[in-house]
Amino acid sequence: MGLMNLLFGKMIDRRIAEYQNDLITKHCDEVQNIYRTMRGWRHDYHNHIQTLLALSGDESKTKEYLLKLNDDLSKVDTVLKTGNVMVDAILNSKLSLIYSKNIRTNAKAVVPENLKISEIDLCVIIGNLLDNAMEACLRQTEKDDRFIRVFIGVMKDQLYISVSNSVGGEIHKSGKTYVSSKNSATHGFGLMRIDRLAGKYNGYVNRQNEDGVFATEVLLPL
Repeated sequence: MGLMNLLFGKMIDRRIAEYQNDLITKHCDEVQNIYRTMRGWRHDYHNHIQTLLALSGDESKTKEYLLKLNDDLSKVDTVLKTGNVMVDAILNSKLSLIYSKNIRTNAKAVVPENLKISEIDLCVIIGNLLDNAMEACLRQTEKDDRFIRVFIGVMKDQLYISVSNSVGGEIHKSGKTYVSSKNSATHGFGLMRIDRLAGKYNGYVNRQNEDGVFATEVLLPL
C-alpha cells in the first residue's frame, strides 16, 4: 500500500511538473509575441516620423498622411480595457497570441475593478478558456473557418464569462462531461482547473457543442 501511494504521488508530481512546464512555454510564447509587436510599432513609428519630416513643407500632403495614419492606428488598436488591470493583462496577452496565429477574434469585456473572488483565480479561468479555444482552432484543417468569440460582463450580481470557438473533428465526452482530446494526460488539468475554481466560489460551468462551435459559459457570484 505504501509503495502504491509513493508511485501514485510521483506520477502526480510528474504530471504537475509537465503541466507547469507547458504553462511556462505558453507564457514565453505570449511574451515573445508582445515583444515582436512592440518592435514592429517602434520600427513603424520611426518610419512615420521620417515621412512627416519629408512632408513638413506641404501642409495638404501632411494632413492627408496623418489622416491615413490615424485610420491605420484605429485598425491596429485591439487592446481591451476591461476596467480590471489583471484581467486586462491576461486577456490582451492571450488575444495577442491568438491573433498572431491568424485566428479571427471578437472580444468584449467589462470587469469590476474590485472583486470578491481572487483575481489570480479569475485569470487562471480566463487563461485556460482561451488556451483551450486556441488549441481547438489550431486543430482545424480549414484555417479560414477558425474563430474565437469572448464576452465578459456583469449579469445579476454575477460575473458572466463566455468563450466560444470553432472546432474541427469529433468532440469527446465521458457521460455528460467533455474530455480533452489532446494526447498528454496533463492537458486535462486545464478543464479540471476551470471546474474546480468555479466550484470554489459556488459558481457554474456550462459547456455545449453544436454545429461546429464549442462554447463554455462560467458564472461567478460577485
